[in-house]
Amino acid sequence: MYCPFCHHDSSRVIDSRVIDAGAAIRRRRECTNCEGRFTTVEKAVLLVIKRNGVTEPFSREKVIVGVRRACQGRDVSDDALKRLAQEVEEAVRSHGSSQVQANDIGLAILEPLRELDEVAYLRFASVYKSFESADDFESEIRLMRRRARQSS
Repeated sequence: MYCPFCHHDSSRVIDSRVIDAGAAIRRRRECTNCEGRFTTVEKAVLLVIKRNGVTEPFSREKVIVGVRRACQGRDVSDDALKRLAQEVEEAVRSHGSSQVQANDIGLAILEPLRELDEVAYLRFASVYKSFESADDFESEIRLMRRRARQSS
């Protein structure tokens, strides 16, 4: 890390703190040359492990694109989709790991999407849970109704 004062390329970390609900790390540093102190903020990288074993950085935009397909033709705003993507990211980051299975992201999408729009939820769940018949939809709808009764 380059020192902002003398531009020396070596510094040591004095203190590290997690900020923004785990989305970033704040580090207090000291230059080993001039002893000047400065702060850096580094975005904590969250890696997604896909089914084929490939890893890639988590992307809110990919969550939004996937959910937007399920919301097609529904009255769901872009702001609502952005909030949902943020909720999903916070949920998967809350597990404390720097890596998450792609399947866990799908699970994290389901509940906030059900609360946002039940039709979009059913569309997303039908793909995510690999529905094969109308019976699968009926089972999911019964489950949704049971949850609604329990929460009211």
